[in-house]
Formats: sequence, structure tokens, C-alpha cells
Amino acid sequence: MNLEGKVAVITGAAVRIGRSLALALAEAGVDICIHYHSSKQEAEQTCAEIRQRGRKAIAVSADLSDSCNAAALIINAVVAEFGRVDILINSASVFENKSLLISTEFDWDSHLDINLKAPYFLSQQFAKTFHPGQTGQIINLVDWRALRAGAGHLPYRISKAGLVTLTECLALELAPEIRVNAIAPGAILPPPGQDAKYLDKRAAQIPLKRAGSPQDICDAVLYLLHADFVTGEVLNVSGGEQFSS
Repeated sequence: MNLEGKVAVITGAAVRIGRSLALALAEAGVDICIHYHSSKQEAEQTCAEIRQRGRKAIAVSADLSDSCNAAALIINAVVAEFGRVDILINSASVFENKSLLISTEFDWDSHLDINLKAPYFLSQQFAKTFHPGQTGQIINLVDWRALRAGAGHLPYRISKAGLVTLTECLALELAPEIRVNAIAPGAILPPPGQDAKYLDKRAAQIPLKRAGSPQDICDAVLYLLHADFVTGEVLNVSGGEQFSS
């Protein structure tokens, strides 16, 4: 895909990895819709940085726990502003370490709503905008934990495993017009409330013995956007952590 002049929606793009993706795609010539929930100041700052790079940007606030309404609001807003949407990146995520015995129905719902249900209905609204001859891409951010069983992070793991299955199913259902892939990050940024010591501890469990960076995820996204014969794949960007015990 030639990215110059394309339009992308990135959820959770005001902060963290989503923000890095927005700036990387802007550098590649893409106009951006920044979705955010409560990070209004950060979203506006990210839009300003995108415009400094010579691209157009809008910020749209929506609560992804209200998945159907949020999906329609976001996609309708970007189509109204830009006339179309070519790329959807489902980056927004809830990440909490909850085991079976301590998790609540709220924990279950919050992870499934944001991490799986919202990408489902965003993908639906995205696909509905397409006209004959238009091509596009969906990229879902999953997690290496989604590809193997393990203790802890139970609602999170299940939601991301579901997102892997959604990726594979949509790759078939939306072909050939829309390619659908996923990226499974490893230790890229510390969770909110943690610092660099968290990544240092994780690095000991990673075969490459170091943490990654948001740039590693940006590089993977740009690869998938250009890889016109790749769909239905999950690209691990984890330093090999998915293979460690």
C-alpha cells in the first residue's frame, strides 16, 4: 500500500504506543484520526505534532466500553472530515493482572469490551464504508500472552486471544479488499504506575535480554502496511519472550 494521502483511525492514540503509531504514520504521509477517551490535552498535542509534519489530524473522544455507539461515532467522524478511511489500528487496551479468584464481573466486562468487542464493531463500521475497488487494512494490537496459556492476567489473556481469532476470521471474511493482521508486543513500555525497573525485571526473561521500544511496534506496523501479500498473520514483537518459560 502506498501510504501517501491515506487516512487512518488509531484508537487510544493520545498516549503511549498509540501516540507513537500516529506520529510514525504521519511521517509516512498518512492523515490521522486520533481516538481518545479522557486524554483530551494529550490528544490535542498529538494532533498538533501531526500537523507540524504536514498532515491533517482530528481528535475524537469516545468511550469504547459503549462499543457499538463509539464505533459509529468514530468512523462517521473520520468519514465526515476526510471523506474515507483506509486504515484502522485497534490499539486501545485495558491491561490488568487479575486471576480467576480475584477477578470480578467488572474486570471481565472491561477487558472484553475494550480489547475485543470494540475492535469487532470498529472493524464492522470500517468495512461498511468501503466502496468497490477500495482497499484497506486493519491492524490489531494483541499480546504474546494471547498465543499461549499462563497464570495471571486472565480476562486480559482471554480478550486478546479472542482478538487473535477475530483477526484470522476477518482476514478471510474481508478479503481481498481489506487485509487484516495483528501485532503481538512484548515488553515495550511499563504499565501505568510502573517505572523502568519493571522492564529491567522483564528483560531477564526475554531471550534477547532487553526490552523493546515503541519504535519497534511502529516498524512492525509499517511493514504490515506495505506487505501486500500478508493477511491473517500475528507478528510477534517480543524479543522471543513467547518462547520462554
